[in-house]
Amino acid sequence: MHLGMDIGIDLGTASVLVYVKGKGVVLREPSVVAINSKTGKVLAVGEGASLMLGRTPGIVDAIRPLRDGVISDFKVTEVMLKAFINRVCKGLRAKYFKPTIVVCVPSVITPVEQKAVEDACKHAGAKDVYLIREPIAAAIGAGIDITKACGSMIVDIGGGTTDIAVISLTQPVVDFSLKVAGDKFDEAIVKHVRRKHNVLIGERTAEELKINIGCAYPREEELTMEVRGRNLITGMPATITINSTEMLEALEEPVSQIFEAVHTVLERTPPELMADISQRGIVMTGGGALLYGLDRMLAAKIGIDVVVADDAISCVAIGTGKALDMMDKFSALSDGT
Repeated sequence: MHLGMDIGIDLGTASVLVYVKGKGVVLREPSVVAINSKTGKVLAVGEGASLMLGRTPGIVDAIRPLRDGVISDFKVTEVMLKAFINRVCKGLRAKYFKPTIVVCVPSVITPVEQKAVEDACKHAGAKDVYLIREPIAAAIGAGIDITKACGSMIVDIGGGTTDIAVISLTQPVVDFSLKVAGDKFDEAIVKHVRRKHNVLIGERTAEELKINIGCAYPREEELTMEVRGRNLITGMPATITINSTEMLEALEEPVSQIFEAVHTVLERTPPELMADISQRGIVMTGGGALLYGLDRMLAAKIGIDVVVADDAISCVAIGTGKALDMMDKFSALSDGT
């Protein structure tokens, strides 16, 4: 009887998704850990800790251990992975088996960062750890057959990084990673509201604005949303109304940085693969791909069809899980590790 369990992990800056072979995505939690700064005791991991962001008393730190797609706090990442792996494996006595884990990493990662991810998984109880490049996992999860000698272009916009790659025969032919993604969208909104209205809003409020009325392409009808924050002149609470045209303006800079990166990758793409991409279009995945009108804006500027994958948020996790069955097909998986 196979007591092992095969697990795919999308270790994201904003959230962690865990895929279990035969079950699909079984866990989706924010990448946040709350710790008592005096005793070092872990108070909450995931959703519970996320509710504490920006709301904690002095002795409680709500930490996001991943920044820009890589581990910035190794110890806390390990605690978080251990908690999530235990949640997924409960019922199966963890001491009797160790899972095989495939984790996705940004396409541009240093050997030191790579080792940190492997060590964190090993310490969290993994038997074998394989790393897979994020755009490759995203492409598999979006249903693209990457084993063919045919160019596919993927734009994966997560919380911390946007990974762009042209893939053929399971390998990225051209890839590019930039630290502009969902988090930078939120920061741009906070900045805009502060500059234009003299009101300071929190990250969560900025994220709600982005999801509800944010856009990268003009909306057919203007949307508005009321938000609360602190008036920076009086120091008092303030309620203001923001509209979607303002969002377009606020998000212009990060959105154009993503377009520039896509443009750079296309410029470096060999002509044969470029012909494939023109014919097949570009596939977008990741939570950031859901920003209203981002696909239309890119398509209008590039002149190639852009489609957002079904269940864009889970693509990387699903691809990481499916990669478990493709171990023999590509050496890209283990990446020499």
